[in-house]
Amino acid sequence: MIGKLNHVAIAVPDLEAGTAVYRDTLGAKVSEPQEEPDHGVVVVFVELPNTKIELLHPLGEKSPIAGFLAKNPGGGIHHVCYEVEDIEAAAEKMKAEGARVLGDGSPRIGAHGKPVLFLHPKDFCGTLVELEQA
Repeated sequence: MIGKLNHVAIAVPDLEAGTAVYRDTLGAKVSEPQEEPDHGVVVVFVELPNTKIELLHPLGEKSPIAGFLAKNPGGGIHHVCYEVEDIEAAAEKMKAEGARVLGDGSPRIGAHGKPVLFLHPKDFCGTLVELEQA
């Protein structure tokens, strides 16, 4: 069901410093910061030949990334995102298999402008999983 790896998301306590590491130290192409108020984050995309890295920084005190950084002050891997052909079919399959779809269980529009949903880490080897419609 899952397709290619779309991105790995890394929560960073300092977006400018995180961007500099990927841009200046590693020589990657990075986007400008993009605010995603519906998700409570500011994102920077690091473009790689075979996937992307998504740097996440809190946007507001209620951001889920603020909570993650409170537990992990230095930052770290937040989630992995896999592509699926049909997000609605993926959501139904996950529910039928007993996997917990976070939120209200319905896809929302993600940072790439495509429908996404998140799956509970306890159901996926301790990893928060995002599915994005390709």
